[in-house]
Amino acid sequence: MITELDHLMSDRNLDAIVVTGLVRGNPALVYLLNGAPISHAIWIKKRGEEPVLIAGSMEREEALVAGVPVILESKYNYYQLLREHGGDALTARVAFFERIFDDLGIRGNVSFYGMEEQGSAYRLLQGLNDALPEVTIVGEYGPNLLGEARATKSAAEVVRIREAGRRTAEVVRATVSFLQSHDVDAAEILRRPDGQILTVGDVHAFIRRQVVLHELEDPEGFIFSTGRDAGIPHSKGTLDAPMRLGESIVFDIFPREAGGGYFFDMTRTFCLGYAPPAVQRLYDDTRSCMESVIAQVAVGNEARHYQVLTCAFYRDRGHPTVEESPATLSGYVHTLGHGVGLDVHEEPFFRAETLLRPGHVFTIEPGLYYPDEGMGCRIEDVLWIDESGGVHNLTDFPYDLVIPMG
Repeated sequence: MITELDHLMSDRNLDAIVVTGLVRGNPALVYLLNGAPISHAIWIKKRGEEPVLIAGSMEREEALVAGVPVILESKYNYYQLLREHGGDALTARVAFFERIFDDLGIRGNVSFYGMEEQGSAYRLLQGLNDALPEVTIVGEYGPNLLGEARATKSAAEVVRIREAGRRTAEVVRATVSFLQSHDVDAAEILRRPDGQILTVGDVHAFIRRQVVLHELEDPEGFIFSTGRDAGIPHSKGTLDAPMRLGESIVFDIFPREAGGGYFFDMTRTFCLGYAPPAVQRLYDDTRSCMESVIAQVAVGNEARHYQVLTCAFYRDRGHPTVEESPATLSGYVHTLGHGVGLDVHEEPFFRAETLLRPGHVFTIEPGLYYPDEGMGCRIEDVLWIDESGGVHNLTDFPYDLVIPMG
């Protein structure tokens, strides 16, 4: 959580952290700005001290929403520096940060976070390291300070994730009703009111409209795939494929709050009208696996432990898994889950030795995939571990496999 920043900085021997960039699409700044509706920012915190926010003068009122002291960018006059350095943007940017660091008394080990084009970030950080002898730029590779802080959610964050989940479930309900509203011809294919075949692309278009109507956005897209495509975990579906009875449908939807906030992530597997025995078997094994794993979720266990349990569960039922066959494309072919927050995939990851902690919000999503047999199945819920270690399912949607058709 954000309250852990000083502790996390101490663990890494950091004297200050700097978070920069455009705000939209930049989870690190979204996390720190308390919803302040500004376009770009520089957020700086010295260890043991209150952070400050450097913002543009045109957004000075909006910046106050962040709840920390605001300094206007004009104090450091980047454009004057750009003129002084003959239009050399890199040299001017280094001088700009030199002014900021001198004004705020920043010395020692400093780490930068946020989003910037990789080559530009490399040149800037290298330039700062060369130009500021009292500062050492420290980089992190892999899980970093802000990622670790964001991995545990406050009660207020969980409220927002739960609400995103409620709206996501409403999109799925609306989609089920949309499918049920169509006639079925003698070949078991769904028909639109104009008599044309209802396609996967038609359903995609309906889902996109529903996402907007429920005040969500889907920057990562969604998965609505049928038949063989349902047997390839991240296939989004073949748009001109007809909707027909009896095929497995994997519907994985992971929108976020409108404006770039918290994500949700849920998956259901459906069959229209009836489920063939082979699909029913995949579904029964997957639902049983999910129930078994969720019942064992507890604080202090390694996240990877549940991946091992899942592989063992499926293996005992005769399915190939990535545990014994890492390259398998059939059976259980992925990891069990991941954290959900300002990124749709974040800590904790279930391939790692991370210990489950109070505040973690994460998916459990076992699945089975048999593309050569033209079918797949995945079920996914979002769980939250509260401060006392209680496990809560934030996904409110039934698990029914078969969607009855009129």
